[in-house]
Order: sequence, then structure tokens, then C-alpha cells
Amino acid sequence: MRTTGGAPPDDGGSTDSGAPTPLLEPREGIPPVIADEASLAEVIAAFAAGSGPVAVDAERASGYRYGQRAYLVQLRREGAGSALIDPVGCPDLSALGEALSGVEWVLHAATQDLPCLREIGMVPTRLFDTELAGRLAGFPRVGLGAMVEGVLGFVLEKGHSAVDWSTRPLPEPWLRYAALDVELLVDLRDALEKELDRQGKLEWARQEFDAIASAPPPEPRKDPWRRTSGMHKVRRRRQLGVVRELWETRDRIAQRRDVSPGKVLSDAAIVEAALSLPVNVQALAALNGFGHRMGRRQLEQWQAAVDRVKAFSEAQLPQPGQPVAGPPPPRAWADKDPAAAARLSAARTAVSALAEELNMPQENLIAPDAVRRVCWEPPAADEDAVAAALASYGARPWQVEQVTPVLVAALAGSAA
Repeated sequence: MRTTGGAPPDDGGSTDSGAPTPLLEPREGIPPVIADEASLAEVIAAFAAGSGPVAVDAERASGYRYGQRAYLVQLRREGAGSALIDPVGCPDLSALGEALSGVEWVLHAATQDLPCLREIGMVPTRLFDTELAGRLAGFPRVGLGAMVEGVLGFVLEKGHSAVDWSTRPLPEPWLRYAALDVELLVDLRDALEKELDRQGKLEWARQEFDAIASAPPPEPRKDPWRRTSGMHKVRRRRQLGVVRELWETRDRIAQRRDVSPGKVLSDAAIVEAALSLPVNVQALAALNGFGHRMGRRQLEQWQAAVDRVKAFSEAQLPQPGQPVAGPPPPRAWADKDPAAAARLSAARTAVSALAEELNMPQENLIAPDAVRRVCWEPPAADEDAVAAALASYGARPWQVEQVTPVLVAALAGSAA
């Protein structure tokens, strides 16, 4: 089994005639969808009695429904086979999570699925992330399909990742796609573990996986309305107030209707209304995003939000920026602190060279924010001080060990 370079193996990637590998099919067929407590109890017993790691995946309805809840959970374990569980019918999977406590969970891009799994009571104590393993091992493409084909020589069915997984009943082709997502995940894990070990990176990967498994849930984002696409066009405080009011109105409606906020009102329409500050419903209806498909009642609710902001006092309006924790944006460094800009330039060059030498993306070698913080307020230019600073910014021990020497040299060189 070839595990380097991202190319399909010679013994299964293609035939001598150049024909592609056939699409993979579930070994035991498509399992039934578990949607009642009695069937769930049987699955829990089967997976508790299984052996080895458990492959786990979840499907959401991003772009269709409000929030990021799971609408299908897929599992596979040696001795238990595969299972497809409907979290709508079985909203509490904490008993399944407890049955798999202490077992290594294998996920692809774990940080994407862990929040929605946590909501239904599934929290791993140990995990192996095949996407992150691929990054550390230097694979150029780390999507699940590319990894399965490049490492194992099988082609996964494509085309259903962005469908509306809240649909009921789920069509059979979607269920086949979902079952295949966990079909070879443990096999992929085993191959990647061997490759990481061969490259001397297995302990690094374990530290990364432990950090993901032990990380607390992220804090709620402060002022999420400021992430509205196109916000860079909005300068004046009253215009910012309109963005905030329309965003929050949209969010309440989307939550009540359980639809994606973008299906209620687009970001582009919010920004357009903020820039124009329409005087009435007729003026609002003439703007992009508030066209003829929108009813009078809808237009009136959006215009009411704009009018509320027009009546706000200056004290009620948001400030044109938000406090930024840590260093300012790097583009401002040359003016604010030329010496810091020089340190950052030297550090980035050094980290980039090391990442290339280790054959991994720079952001996996060390978080760019940690480098910026060290360069903005540099510790003493010795290894102990730099190592302590990196650790305080969340760097794992392997990252501290690899990056500290090159950062010390870069800081010293830029000072000279």
C-alpha cells in the first residue's frame, strides 16, 4: 500500500488499459437508518462489543438550515460493521458516546464535525484526524476522496457533500455516499500512521490529535454581524448600525424558521441597504437583493429595521472597528513599528523554509498568530524565552522544539 506522494498505488489505481478504478461500494450494502431508541440500543451494544478504532462522520445541512446541527451520523467499527443514525429521531447519542469512551475515534477534518457531535452527546477522549495526518505527512491534496484514492487506491462516489441532509426520507444514493465516508476511514488511518512513523512525525501527530480532543468548546463569537461579507465598504457609524440591525433581525427570523440566514436575506443586500439608507419601502425595493420576489410585508420589516437605526442616538451606534486582541494587522507594522516589521519578515522567511524542509504547510508547523505575537513583543533572543513564549500562545511541544531555533536566529538576524 503506497502512502507517499498522493498517487494511486500501482496495484489498484488503474488498469494497464488506463481504465479508472471502479467506484467503491459498501461491503455489507447500505445499512438501515437508525431512528428509534430500540434500534439505537442494538447499535450501541454492537459498537461497544466491537474492536479497534471507530470511524465517525457527520452530515450537516449547511446553507439550508439554521445552525450546524448534525442530520446524519455515520460509524464503522471492526466487529460491528457500519451504522447510519438519524439524530432527528435519536437526538441524544450520549449513551453511544459513553460506550465508545476510551476508544480512538477516526475522523476526517475533526474540527468540522466535533461541534455538532458534541451537541448530541458524542465527545471523543482520543482521536485520529486523517485530514490533519495528511497535512503533516505532506500530501498535496487532503480531501477524503483524494486521500482514499491516493493512499488506498479506491475511488469514492462524489456529488452529495453539499446536499440538504435535513431531507426526509434521505435518498438511497445519499445514504450510499454517507456509508462510504466511513467505509475505509480506519484503513486510511492505519496507512497514514505508518507513513507518519516512517517520516518521524507520528509523535507530532499524536500531540496535535490530543490538542483537538482536549480543546474546550470555542467561545461565542463577539459581534458576529461584523463578519458580514462586504463589510469593508461600510464606513460610517449609522451605516454600521444598519448592518447590525438587519443582521440581527435576519438571524432571529432564520432561527425561528430554521433556515440558513442567507435564504432570508443575503449579505450583499444588507450591505446595500446600509450604504443607501433608503427613506421608505419603495426606495428599499429598488435596491439589489430586495427585488420583486420580496413581498410587501417582508420589505416593511427590513425598512422598519433601517428606520430604527435612523432614530438611534450617537451613543447607540456601533464603533467603526472592534478591539483586536494581540498585534495589529501586519500591513500596518511598517508604519507603526518598522523594527517589528523587519522581525516578522525574517521570521516568516525562516518558518517558510523550515516548513518546506519538513514537507508540511506553514500553518500546521506553527500558528501564524503565534509568530506574529513573538515578533510584535519579542522575548529575549534566547531559546528558553522564545520557547516559553510559543508555549504560552498554544504551540505544542513538537512545534516549540522545531520552530524555536529558527525564530531565535531570525530575531537575532533582524536586530543585527
